[in-house]
Amino acid sequence: MSALWIAHVTVTDADAYGRYAALAGPAIAKHGGVFIARGARYVQLEGKERARHVVARFPSFEAAQACYDSADYQAALDHARGASERDLVIVETSE
Repeated sequence: MSALWIAHVTVTDADAYGRYAALAGPAIAKHGGVFIARGARYVQLEGKERARHVVARFPSFEAAQACYDSADYQAALDHARGASERDLVIVETSE
């Protein structure tokens, strides 16, 4: 079964977050991740509103976890820390 990263983000430092995004994309792709939604139109129905929403599909739950734990992604994440407020969850799909 595949898995999704679902992130809800408020960017507080656009320059630093841009550095994160430039490094995160290749790290995600390296683990088989593909973006299926990124910064698109949305409507907040419940919970805390965040201005940016990202969904990436991975070939498996293990690949999604390995990506997050990887040195490449952690190096990217260093730029997001302090530059954003984020919620990120991995969800296994029912496919």
